[in-house]
Amino acid sequence: MFGLDTGLFILLLLCLLAAIIFEFINGFHDTANAVATVIYTNSLKPRTAIIWSGMWNFLGVYLGGIAVAMGIINLLPLQVLVDQNMYHNIAMILSLILTAIIWNFGTWYFGIPCSSSHTLLGSIFGVGIAYMLTSSTSVGLNWTKVIDAGLSLLISPIVGFSLALLLMFIFKKLIKKKKFFQTAEDHKKPPFWIRGILVLTCTSVSYSHGSNDGQKGIGLFMIILISIMPMHFAIDSSKNPANMVGSLNAVEWYVNKIDKSKMSFKDTLLVNNARQNIIAMKSVLEKIKSPETDIKQYNLELRKNILELASVTNSILKCKNCINNNDNDMLKSNIKELKTYTEFAPKWVILLVSLSLGLGTMFGWKRIVITIGEKIGKTHLNYAQGASAEIVAASTIGLSTALGLPVSTTHVLSSGIAGSMVSEGGFMNLQKKTVTNILLTWLITIPVTVTLSGGLFLLLRYIMG
Repeated sequence: MFGLDTGLFILLLLCLLAAIIFEFINGFHDTANAVATVIYTNSLKPRTAIIWSGMWNFLGVYLGGIAVAMGIINLLPLQVLVDQNMYHNIAMILSLILTAIIWNFGTWYFGIPCSSSHTLLGSIFGVGIAYMLTSSTSVGLNWTKVIDAGLSLLISPIVGFSLALLLMFIFKKLIKKKKFFQTAEDHKKPPFWIRGILVLTCTSVSYSHGSNDGQKGIGLFMIILISIMPMHFAIDSSKNPANMVGSLNAVEWYVNKIDKSKMSFKDTLLVNNARQNIIAMKSVLEKIKSPETDIKQYNLELRKNILELASVTNSILKCKNCINNNDNDMLKSNIKELKTYTEFAPKWVILLVSLSLGLGTMFGWKRIVITIGEKIGKTHLNYAQGASAEIVAASTIGLSTALGLPVSTTHVLSSGIAGSMVSEGGFMNLQKKTVTNILLTWLITIPVTVTLSGGLFLLLRYIMG
């Protein structure tokens, strides 16, 4: 099937199954954060809360777009994704997924809130660095994307802590009802208006978690499909490559208008590279005009040309003296159209990830809920603290998704809980042991997963030849 022999097809299914397991674990590991407040405050019964959260996670993945997913794919350069040795590709995929599963499951088992985002990105960094060290070329990680993702993950907990602290201050100034600042009574539901606020914030976090974390699963699936079956998944099969010609001609027009006399030598090289990519793409598009030509055999080459042209023109667009504002906008628009051929995910992939994340939400939530509700602060979580942390988490994650950046639901929410606890009793109101464990896990996740995934890749690559 798909031109693969039986052995490779079985390995493909194994990789896809591993990706499903990762997303399932992500569901019960991370989504516990979304339901923690409504369960802990008795706003919803546990079964109702997890089904509700699971449904909104499903919708978040299905409706949230694929910007974050494409960011995950672009962390690895195309050469790493399409190593000519298919078994090297499979070694890479299994290494990063197994690492992510091991670390996620281990931290869940000990009830430590840990970021699936950190885990997955660390795993990707590890195989990328290992590939770079063993490759005869200078190919390595896409460091621009790595830095963007790293900064997003680094800053988001600080933002979560600060905004939750600020929001608690605003609540105290604006809301005079003391009930809002009380802790939940055992087996007693809060007033209807408080329940409404907490259910709404739970819904928002669940949806935003699906739209961000679920996209990481989509990115993982696409890495698998592009690596093992590039002829079928390097380019969106629902679009006709011949339709690229109009956008490509427009890009060529604007690139040729650039006055190189005002440019530095480095920027001149960028323009020359753009022209070379355009010529290469035109050559391929000329070949596929013939009805007898198997278009799929050129999909990988077209993907490479589009991504390289997009990268080069992005650098040109940053040059102040290279292009006027109107041409700048038109060039961006046509490059964006070309990228639609590479930035896609089949509906079945989105549906499968949605189901995996949604079903995973319904299992294993208790360990993290107890940590969030009782073990971050010395006082138990009150209604206002739960609401402030989840409002901050939902808004931060939603903004990150809109910008196409991965962010950690776990770290944003747990840091928001910590900020809300500090607002009530200062830093002395935090439980040192739990906060230390969360911070330590936050600090070591990247180095541990980089080392583990890189080591596994080298081992599996050696075993598979």
